[in-house]
Amino acid sequence: MYDAVGRTQTVTCALDPARAIALHHILGCDGPAPEAGTPLPPFFHQVYFWNVQPAAALGRDGHPATGGFIPDLGLPRRMWAGGRLTFEAPLRTGRPAQKTTVIEDVHHKQGRVGPLAFVTLRHEIRQDDTLCVTEWQDLVYLADQGPSPTQTAAPQAPEPATSQSLDQLTSTLLFRYSALTMNGHRIHYDADYARNVERYTGLVVHGPLLAQLLMLKAAEQGPLSSFSFRGTSPLTLGEQAILARDGDRYWIAGADNRLCMRGTTAM
Repeated sequence: MYDAVGRTQTVTCALDPARAIALHHILGCDGPAPEAGTPLPPFFHQVYFWNVQPAAALGRDGHPATGGFIPDLGLPRRMWAGGRLTFEAPLRTGRPAQKTTVIEDVHHKQGRVGPLAFVTLRHEIRQDDTLCVTEWQDLVYLADQGPSPTQTAAPQAPEPATSQSLDQLTSTLLFRYSALTMNGHRIHYDADYARNVERYTGLVVHGPLLAQLLMLKAAEQGPLSSFSFRGTSPLTLGEQAILARDGDRYWIAGADNRLCMRGTTAM
């Protein structure tokens, strides 16, 4: 399976401004929506470069089945654990761009909840022959959990310097974000699957959606040259959530002050 390291694929996308405008509105962003030719806000490239597969090529979770570009690691559950990005030049809407993905690493590990497999993908996004964004995406694959899932203690969030409530985290937002990013993972819209198969307490808020909110908050301080983020505990729909900042550190916490995701502009 490790011969997958170094494997590449490239997707070209026209960067239709309509998708960026839609994301701007579903996130409730302030200010004018992106127009054709204007720079994309950080991480908005998530709504582009779809790689849509037929239903027969999907796994039980709604993601493209492993065994193709990503090897079959023998573990059925997938999570986007975190990532890091460098922003080299602006991506502009209405002009074609290419995303080349490289499998940079694959390795197994024995964790507290059982066997794990980690896959690191490196995405390089170019427009007009210029490297605009480099993104490292860390995926983790896990075994199924039994009827009584193993609980691990989540870290507690630090005391924030500034904070705001994330009242916009609704089932409508989760649905529209899944549709706009072509994310078929059933934990975000199929409550029975989320509870009975993957053993969450309810629908799970997308990790990249939380990362997007962190990056937009960080961008309020000025243009981003880099950002890194890491998920530490699932945030489920209906939980009160707080977005907080202290210097160059950003995080999202649940109502119990459980740290769900952290990010930083220092890499």
